[in-house]
Amino acid sequence: MSLSRKPLVGVLAFIVVLLTMPLGHTVMILMESIFGKDHQYTAAILMGILGVYLLLRGIKINKETQSTWLGFFAGLFIWTGWVEFSYVFFANHLGVQPLIENGEIVTKPEYLIMPSSIGVLLASLLFFFFNKETRCHFFKWFHRNLKMNIGKATTGKSRNYATITAMETIYITWFFYIVLLLVYDNSIFGDRHWVTYSVFYGSLVWSLYLFIRLLKFQKMASAVRYAIPTVIIFWNAIEILGRWRFFEEIWIKPGEYAMEMGLIFSSFVVVTILTIMTPETKKSINI
Repeated sequence: MSLSRKPLVGVLAFIVVLLTMPLGHTVMILMESIFGKDHQYTAAILMGILGVYLLLRGIKINKETQSTWLGFFAGLFIWTGWVEFSYVFFANHLGVQPLIENGEIVTKPEYLIMPSSIGVLLASLLFFFFNKETRCHFFKWFHRNLKMNIGKATTGKSRNYATITAMETIYITWFFYIVLLLVYDNSIFGDRHWVTYSVFYGSLVWSLYLFIRLLKFQKMASAVRYAIPTVIIFWNAIEILGRWRFFEEIWIKPGEYAMEMGLIFSSFVVVTILTIMTPETKKSINI
């Protein structure tokens, strides 16, 4: 069966994005352990700069497939390097202590202060929500069902796929980080509250719905863009299961599980090569 046919296009896109989730955690842990407190921020700044370079390359190339991939990795590098490590820096600078339960760290200091960014998140999301050029099915569902007339999209307008993919990666990651951290907070709900269970099962059902839609894609670039929210929403359930101690989160202990993480990285490389080599078809679902 050709790799350019459904459902393999959607499956490959889902797998390659899924594998970046544990690898992203591992990269952050390795940066902290390898570079230490003296140099980890320099490494983080350089990682963010690399992300900006990839984004600029994607904008300059302006070809859908290449721009989507460059935008995706740009978003990952900028998020990890500039966003996550900025919280690490200020958590350490302000002397924020981790949340400890039963002698174990359940929430690191940087994640205790991240929910404070919810105002900026929601305010800046207004720009994307009320953007008449949006192709986001989630936003358009609200526009349609709430009968919100925000104007018609410009026909024939070229799209900046690198920027779209990078910002999609950053914002969806940011949004669901906030969701999980708020429901974990014992002063709000707590990780055993019915709201947390609702987020867990809701994420499973929602991601399953998105995955079924993803299987209909025949164009890798648009499949990757659709796989980003599909995977991140699914990963909410993985994160909650880890919080509930259903399994060992090996990606946050790469020193103890070097072989397992090596296999995950190898799988990521193989699947990424397959997705890049997948020939494009003209049929696709817009996103």
